[in-house]
Formats: sequence, C-alpha cells, structure tokens
Amino acid sequence: MKKEKVINLNFIKRFFVFIIGLFIMAFGVSFSVKADIGVSPISCVPYIYSLGFPLSIGEFTILLNALFMLIQIAILGKKYNLIQLIQLPAIILFGYCIDAAMILVENIVLSNYIEQLILCLISCVVLAFGILLVVKTRLTYLPLEGLVVVISQVFKKEFGKVKISMDSIMVIIGVISSFIFLNQLVGIREGSIIAALSIGALIKFFNTNLPFIEKWLTNEVIEKSNIENISNKYNETFIITISREYGSGGHEIGQFLAKELKIPFYDKELIDLTAEKTGYTPEYIQENEQKLTNSLLYDLYEQNFTYVNDELPPKDVLFLIQSKIIRDICMKESCIIVGRCANFILKDHPNCVNIFIHANNEYRKEKINKVYGVNPPFTDNDLKDSDEQRANYCTHFTKKDWRDVTNYHITLDSSLYGSKESAKKLIKLIKSRNL
Repeated sequence: MKKEKVINLNFIKRFFVFIIGLFIMAFGVSFSVKADIGVSPISCVPYIYSLGFPLSIGEFTILLNALFMLIQIAILGKKYNLIQLIQLPAIILFGYCIDAAMILVENIVLSNYIEQLILCLISCVVLAFGILLVVKTRLTYLPLEGLVVVISQVFKKEFGKVKISMDSIMVIIGVISSFIFLNQLVGIREGSIIAALSIGALIKFFNTNLPFIEKWLTNEVIEKSNIENISNKYNETFIITISREYGSGGHEIGQFLAKELKIPFYDKELIDLTAEKTGYTPEYIQENEQKLTNSLLYDLYEQNFTYVNDELPPKDVLFLIQSKIIRDICMKESCIIVGRCANFILKDHPNCVNIFIHANNEYRKEKINKVYGVNPPFTDNDLKDSDEQRANYCTHFTKKDWRDVTNYHITLDSSLYGSKESAKKLIKLIKSRNL
C-alpha cells in the first residue's frame, strides 16, 4: 500500500510539472510572436497559417501536432503504443494555452528593435525551460519529437539528423506557405535562427544547472556506500593510461610496458568490448571514437537530443559505454589503457599513472607513412587535423585541454628515443619512483 502511494504521488508530481511546462512553453511561443522578428521552426507553420486563415495559432498548433501523431500511427501501425495517445490531450491543452498567452501579452508594446531582440531572447529562455520540464516528466514526447523518435527507430537513422531534417522541413513549408498565402516572408527571420541555435543549448544548460528538478521528480538518492565501494575496489589495482599524438608510437610503447610489467593491455581491444555492448560494428566504433572534427558544430548537433530524455548522440553513447567498460576493467585488474580519455575517466583512481606521448612531425610522418603504411601519405596538415580532432574530443567530453601537461604525471617525446627505449625509460621511472 505504501509503495502504491509513493507511485501515485510521483505520477501526480510529474503530471503537475508537465502541465506547468506546457503553460511555460505557451508563453515562450507568445513572446516570440510578440517580438515579431521570427519564431522557432516548429511554431512558424502554425503562426503563418493563423495570419492567412480564420483559425488561431493555438488551433493550428493542435492541427499540426495531430498530423504528427497520425504519421506516427501510420508508420508504426499495430506496433503503435496506445499510451502515446496521451499526446492528444497534451497538444490540445498546449494549443489553447498558446491562445490564452497571446491574449495576456497583447498589451506589451515594443518601441524599437532592441526591445524586440530582448523579448526574442526571453522567449527562447522561457520556451527552453518549459521544454525541459515537459521532457523531465517522461510522461510522453511532444508529437514532433515523438515522430522523430519513430522515424529514427523504424528506419535506423540517427535521431539528431532526423530532428534537423524535420526542423528544416518546417522552415521550408513555412517559407513556401508565407509567399503563397501572404505574398511575403513572415514569421521566419533572425529570431528563427536565434531560436534554432539557442533553445537546445538552453535546455542543456538548465539540465546541467538545475539537477534538483530530476531528483525531485524521480526521488533520486545517491548512495555514498556505492561510491565508497568503487573507491575501495580501485585501491586494489594499478593502472597506466597513455594519451598520445597519432604517430608518436603510444600504442607500441604501451605494449612494451604491458609486456615488461606483465599486466593486460587495452587499446583496440576496447573497440571489440564496446561493439558487444552497443551493437555498433567495430568499424563504426573505430571511425567515430576518440575524435571530433569540430567541437562547436557537434555541440549544435548534440542540442537536438535535449528534446527527448532517453536519446543520446552516438558519440556520447560510445564515450559513456567505453567509460563504464574502462572503470569495470580497472576495478578488476591492473592494466594499461591507451587513449579514450582514460586519464579523466579514472581521475579518482588512487593508483593511476597518466602518461602523454608526443613527437615531432617528421618522426610521426615517417612512422605513419612507412610503419603504418597509410596511403595517401600523411602531411603536416593531416597531423594538425588529427591533433585537433583528438583535442576537440577531449574538450567536449572532459572540458579539459588534451595537451595541457598538468593533466599528466609524465610527458615524453618519443622521437628522442624511439618506442622501445621510451618504454624502458618509463619503466625505470615508474619503478624508481614507486609509482
């Protein structure tokens, strides 16, 4: 009986927060309309049609979202989960909340562009906070996000790419409809771009800085005993992590160290372990791990995943799974881990030595081109790109500078000694210092 009361109370809390979230989202939409410098991609179609037809923006929002629901049902057929019909009353309420909010803000008078811009920014903040509340309740998806989830799961497409495509389709429909029915471009301006670029980032910001919402909704309790347990298990193992520039011989040096110290060695082995856990192919993992072409672009792409609570970008999935695999390994046995930001993942490990291997460009190019047999041959620009990708990956997932020497106990220029001699010097240093 007590458990049932807890479950009922939890549902009531979620339902209450869900309704509040819809009201807040409605005000976000109304503020963006009032700012009159462009609305968000999802709101542009209802807004434009409300200007050309007798229905309100709220009513068109209901119709558009109902269409998204019908498409979900058409795609899934008998596999459609009837519980998702809860989206229907949610979107009806949301639509009429928008109309009510539009009435409440109609007396706001903006006298210049600066005021319009400020209200546009406020609308983004308000809309993002409302979306966060709705997402955190986990009661249902918003219909557009629900459709994106369905498409990504049924057709095996990345959620983020489908989300970007759907937002783009909404904007295209909005532009075409605006010229057809209003003979001019309306509702899609710089404010639309601001919304597209900022709302996901704001949701992520709120999610990071307002953890009490999640804890209050889920009754989450962090058990200190579990943390202490992990720390105690760490005390029983000795770990060496090796971060390295591509072509510096970090992999070879790690193998020499493992052989001399008679402990397991993990580099490409982690790819196979990750493949077993995720279902991704080893080739896909090798192509997507440990590198990020552009951190800013990836941050913008990643923002699309903030609209749902149980979807993560593939690179984030790989990092999280590999992090758990690395921690599990290091609780069970002493070993050497190459790459994967292991020095940051194991930052709480008391018996961990972190090493960074680097080398000059000529040494690296010779090793890459002659020993690794890379074709076409690597150039200085290729080395720069490789280093930048590894640095971006490290910065994104750890917020640390990959090349900052303070992140490591030992840094070594392998071009001075070669891989084998470098390994010998490291072993001598580790043993002499009782590391």
